[in-house]
Amino acid sequence: MPNFIVDIPLPSMGATVSELTIIHLVVAPGAVVAKGQKLADLESDKSAFEFESPAAGTILEVRGQPGQVKRSGETLFRMETADQSLQHLAAAAVPAPAETAPAPAAPAGVARPLVWTPRALKLAQGAGLDPATLTGMEATGPGGRVSGDDVLRYLAGRK
Repeated sequence: MPNFIVDIPLPSMGATVSELTIIHLVVAPGAVVAKGQKLADLESDKSAFEFESPAAGTILEVRGQPGQVKRSGETLFRMETADQSLQHLAAAAVPAPAETAPAPAAPAGVARPLVWTPRALKLAQGAGLDPATLTGMEATGPGGRVSGDDVLRYLAGRK
């Protein structure tokens, strides 16, 4: 059987979850992976989980980076495989869109806006906080993001 190229999308996590955050990428382009091998750690506003390879093959491209929020159904990996069960994911001949460059670092002495995990946003808003204007929050989550635990510590310190 000849190999072909497939686009591996982010999973759908149900009707109420449309965005996933990339926590950690385990593989890079060129990696040979087995079916069921862990490719990445992802997080929704409800849970964190391992994203596994749907087939054996070679990772050709990774379309995301830790800390990035992507929509369910967006391609995260492009893979070369011989697994015919993935024919429905065959890549179009059109080149992939270029990833946007990360935001430049803030100059020294200038506060950078906080980047929030979905859980942290939900907790902050539920406590009546405005994440857009909040300062003084420690961000210990993956990629320097504010995690749900950071929000809980912040709220406990305000009492």
